[in-house]
Amino acid sequence: MIDLSPEWITILMFTAILVGILLGYPLAIVLAGVATITGILIEGPQVFSMFRLRMHGIMSNYIFLAVPLFIFMGNMVERTGAAEKMFNALHLWLGGIRGGLAIATIIIGTILAACVGVIAASVVMLALIAIPSMLKRGYSKSLTCGAVCAGGSLGILIPPSIMLVIYGPTASLSVGKLFMAAFMPGFLLSALYIAYIVLRCKFNPELAPPLSKEERAVPLRKKLNMLFTSLLPPMFLILAVLGSIFFGIAAPTEAAALGALASVLLALAFRSLNFQALKEVTYTTMRVTCMVVLIAFGATMFTGVFLSLGCGDVLTNLITSVPFGRWGSFAVIMFIVFILGMFIDWIGIIFIMVPLVTPMADVLGFHPIWFAMMFIINLQFSFITPPFSYALFYLKGIAKDEWELSINDIINGILPYLGLIAIGLGLCIIFPQIVLWLPRIMVK
Repeated sequence: MIDLSPEWITILMFTAILVGILLGYPLAIVLAGVATITGILIEGPQVFSMFRLRMHGIMSNYIFLAVPLFIFMGNMVERTGAAEKMFNALHLWLGGIRGGLAIATIIIGTILAACVGVIAASVVMLALIAIPSMLKRGYSKSLTCGAVCAGGSLGILIPPSIMLVIYGPTASLSVGKLFMAAFMPGFLLSALYIAYIVLRCKFNPELAPPLSKEERAVPLRKKLNMLFTSLLPPMFLILAVLGSIFFGIAAPTEAAALGALASVLLALAFRSLNFQALKEVTYTTMRVTCMVVLIAFGATMFTGVFLSLGCGDVLTNLITSVPFGRWGSFAVIMFIVFILGMFIDWIGIIFIMVPLVTPMADVLGFHPIWFAMMFIINLQFSFITPPFSYALFYLKGIAKDEWELSINDIINGILPYLGLIAIGLGLCIIFPQIVLWLPRIMVK
């Protein structure tokens, strides 16, 4: 066996991960490979017993059953066409305001976030529905792209987010409480996005002209009917899932099953349920779930070796020894998460970092739910921060030639939202009740 100090092991393991990622290898393979090689060289063959036990812990964790169920729910909702109906309704109600279609995009992104929970589905749906309408009416390309990317990214924060389902068991926290804690920060970011669009269009009206009077000349009764018929089905789904958790009727896993059933009923009501749709949704669910599980296996192998070799203490001592006390340590953790978000998949960040930093939060005296939400809000940056920007690549990947959208249009559109996320994160730090109010009043 090789005899190395925990400090050297820490440096070598993180360096090996960075090299593997930069060489383009899948994150799950990199994590598992580094863990296996390090474990064999330093601990010997008995490391495989530890791997087996940790993998069994993931596979037998009841909460993780909610992951495929919520993925299924989100993909089924994507098939219903509910987003298009909502946009058509809000299009009439808000189209007379400068930037009204961009505001409608953020609102629909917020509602979809509570129905879908998967960023890919949200961004793609918003792009296909909202971009042609906004560009046709002379909206700025950067404003259009920014609204779609920012609104679509809310799906990973507002419950029932897959991120929260994974974070909870990884940090040994209640997923139900995380769901309730995420509501207010999610709505806060949504409000900040809308305020930004309103103010920017007020000072620069050419960015987003209002709809003509002819387009808005629709009877009030018809507008009300369109609004209610488009909003009621998603509200039914949201109440079925989140209402059952908030009022203590069901645990997150049972609520996920209820949501999956409700999404099927919703698709049936919208006449979009058929064998082909069910087969494609099931296939997508299996594929995404397998990706999550593979990354979870690689990450649990890595953190198992990392912690067993004493490297966790090295990281804790390093972070807690920085100046300015616990807030200095908190700033370092937030900075590390932000940098990782620019290069690594959020699933990998959670499985790698959460087991390492959660004990630090306890040592530093931070409320575990509040600290978890700061971590999760910070990860909101990763979806719109180049170079590893999910929203950017999803939008560019489905952009049609006639839209004539460039990478610069998308980047210029999403940059202001980075500042808005920073403001939202700062408000949640200064006023922790934004995060903690709902978890404290929820029925246990």
